[in-house]
Amino acid sequence: MNEKHKLVIVVGSVREGRFGPVVASWVAERAREHGGFDVDVVDLAEIEIPLSLPAMSPKYAGDTYPRPAGMAPLTSRLADADAVILVTPEYNHSYPASLKAAIDWHFTQWVAKPVAFVSYGGAAGGRHAVLHLENVLTELHAVTIRDGLAFPNYFTNWEDGRPLDPQAPGYAKTLLDQLAWWAAALRTARDAAPYPA
Repeated sequence: MNEKHKLVIVVGSVREGRFGPVVASWVAERAREHGGFDVDVVDLAEIEIPLSLPAMSPKYAGDTYPRPAGMAPLTSRLADADAVILVTPEYNHSYPASLKAAIDWHFTQWVAKPVAFVSYGGAAGGRHAVLHLENVLTELHAVTIRDGLAFPNYFTNWEDGRPLDPQAPGYAKTLLDQLAWWAAALRTARDAAPYPA
């Protein structure tokens, strides 16, 4: 089967002077070269994402949670996605509040879908942020991909929009191969039967 999977790449930082769009652009280029995906980049800086959420209520069953109108583009793209890549920096050993808010405003959009991580930061390359994200996405019944991409000291290890590490494209291919495999497997499973959440 040669059908392409719908891949949403989320730029998780909204901070002024952020490096996330550079990383996301490079990852999107690798994903298009891979050939297994229709690629859609979503920048959270362009989405309305309040940090305060409405009170939970039994009336908000399934996906009836009231969201701001400005969040609709993110919600619909996550709902249509077969796979997601979260591009995140590491702030104080974790990930940005913008990304947490975007995740928390959604429930069914993550269920039984593969999520991969591309991180950047100082010496750890954003790995602390990814560890926290793995816990959160597991709670939402997503399937997290083991082989992510981490870019330590990105401020000296990137040039002209590309990482200087010659092995980075190979690591990206491994991530994308695994993501495509899980995207196909989980889409088949979702089509066959509802996920028992």
